[in-house]
Amino acid sequence: MASGYGYGGGRSRCYPFWQEFHKCYALADKPEECVLQRDDYLECLHHSKEVIRTKAVQDEYLKQKEKRAKEAIASKKKADSASASNVPRLNVVEDKAKAVGDDKASA
Repeated sequence: MASGYGYGGGRSRCYPFWQEFHKCYALADKPEECVLQRDDYLECLHHSKEVIRTKAVQDEYLKQKEKRAKEAIASKKKADSASASNVPRLNVVEDKAKAVGDDKASA
């Protein structure tokens, strides 16, 4: 790793981050001054923050998907209850077939 060359012969993807961290560490009076560079280097190596963010996005997506499914079920139940109400039985809304049949009978 210290040479900067990876298994494929070229520079490794995290070598620039290592150089920044190493430069900071060499020039710093206290190691605590290089925490940001160290975090950048470790993030490049392990992608831990990226994994946490991806998991959070995926969890929120699944929550939203579940919420939409529940809303769809609720709206379907509401539509079913409205269609099964007493309106057709009270002859407020006539069947199209009956209305067409009545017109033919009166003509």
